[in-house]
Amino acid sequence: MHGEGKAVCVGNDVDTDQIIAGRYLRTKDRRVWAEHVFEDLDPTLKDRLRGAVLVAGTNMGCGSSREQAAIALREAGVVAVVAQSFARIFFRNAINVGLPVLECRMSCREGMTVRFDVGEGWVEVDGTRWTVRPLSPHMVGILRAGGLVPYRRAHA
Repeated sequence: MHGEGKAVCVGNDVDTDQIIAGRYLRTKDRRVWAEHVFEDLDPTLKDRLRGAVLVAGTNMGCGSSREQAAIALREAGVVAVVAQSFARIFFRNAINVGLPVLECRMSCREGMTVRFDVGEGWVEVDGTRWTVRPLSPHMVGILRAGGLVPYRRAHA
């Protein structure tokens, strides 16, 4: 599984409440979550997410275990998230909803083109390639299927 997008950079310790605030979780409408993604962190961010690779520092997705955070990013058009480290539950929620997550210490600025290949395990920015923490073949299979639900349907 590979892809590319323009980098949208956020910092360290981005918590799930910053991704999608709890007040929007009364609905199950994913379009509402995408419409309000990152609203409390930076209201202009959502307009740059369609087709973007979200680049974060350490502890991406910390906070509550709400899977709606990973879903909101995917619905907003994020094609992958690259971070130096992830909160464990966010990482697994992203895999389960089919949002590629790549753990890597890399250098990148806003707007740079980020290419990635989950199966081969690399991220590339302007010709410089970094190795990412490898995913298990099972997790790569879930991402290739588009998430856990389609994966389970295909392997039932």
